[in-house]
Amino acid sequence: MEIIARIRNAFPTKFGLPRQSGLVPELTSTIVFEPEYRVAEALRGIEDYSHLWLIWEFHQALRGSEKNGDEVPWKPTVRPPRLGGNTRMGVFATRSPFRPNPIGLTVVKLLAVADSPEGKVLIVAGADMMDGTPIYDIKPYLPYVDSVPGAVGGFTEDTADYHLQVEFPEELMGRVPKDMKETLLGVLGQDPRPAYQHDESRVYGLPFGCMDVKFTVKDGILTVVDITEV
Repeated sequence: MEIIARIRNAFPTKFGLPRQSGLVPELTSTIVFEPEYRVAEALRGIEDYSHLWLIWEFHQALRGSEKNGDEVPWKPTVRPPRLGGNTRMGVFATRSPFRPNPIGLTVVKLLAVADSPEGKVLIVAGADMMDGTPIYDIKPYLPYVDSVPGAVGGFTEDTADYHLQVEFPEELMGRVPKDMKETLLGVLGQDPRPAYQHDESRVYGLPFGCMDVKFTVKDGILTVVDITEV
């Protein structure tokens, strides 16, 4: 398959990424098309849709065979982070990135079709993809088809409402660009830590844009302790 575009946003690493699309609606990203696909006609009519499907690659979760030709078998079970990292589930019953084919599927809100030095770009909200993620296809989201009344979410329904209280000292908040404050609060509230880490004395570092955000978590409260530029 051909890569048609890449996403650009404030996440240079996987750490802190929303675990599913739509969990942090304040998070905006830009879809930049590869030179061959920077054709304005290909986007004709797309602005009539409110949401889009993105089909993309977990390019940072490739098995050895995909990276360097080594024979590394796929695994039929994975350990979902929201189950604490100890309970195994069938890979096809999860959205784990470690799959036979590392394909991701995401719904995003289309905010705008914009002009840029790299041609037409799409400004979208709510993605769960890191900066540079390759995109293979874009399709319109059809609410009368893609939204299924009464659908059941399996084990994920037990953790759907999980979030942390965030304490963000005013002096540190002043170091965050104004247009990134709500997004950062949303990301922190989703608990960026791996679910199996519960060390209350540990200071975590979240790369976000041009910042390194340091925080601790204790008794369900995430406290930002420092912010530095990177």
